Amino acid sequence: MSWIFIGAATAAAVVAALAARPRDPEFAIISMEFTSFKLNFPVLDAELILTIKVTNPNVTSISYSSTEMSIFYDGDQLGTATVEAGSQPPRSSQVLRVPARLSGVQLAHHGKEFVANILKREMVLDATVDIQGFAKVMWWDHKFRVHVDSHVTVDPVFLDVIDQENKSALDLFVS
Repeated sequence: MSWIFIGAATAAAVVAALAARPRDPEFAIISMEFTSFKLNFPVLDAELILTIKVTNPNVTSISYSSTEMSIFYDGDQLGTATVEAGSQPPRSSQVLRVPARLSGVQLAHHGKEFVANILKREMVLDATVDIQGFAKVMWWDHKFRVHVDSHVTVDPVFLDVIDQENKSALDLFVS
């Protein structure tokens, strides 16, 4: 009879350990919308809102500090987006609206490529961001850092997201 109890306890411990192991969060850009243009003579800078779905697959809630996302076009930094500090419950998804600013000067350096992308209605943007915060497990705060690389294909005319690939890597610091 004791072997059955030991076997059941071991199986429960394995299931709990697998459920509690840290998992990478998931990110998906849902949409982009222009909010304004600013004249930065002789070109225009663009301000837009990125709508991003973030999923926390972990069994603990997380809190994170504000950070800045870098947006690249053809290998050069085109702009930035500010991710405000926040928190997210365990095993949940939420939608963030993130303000971004794109430099018309940087885009002008790639004028020929940009015009070609407009004509074929397909433009590739890359973005990177490092998010730092902590996950609360019982009474301990475990610090973490998530690095996210995004490769997004958009329609440069209507800013529709055509395709995307997002990779994230979670580093958990036990102290």
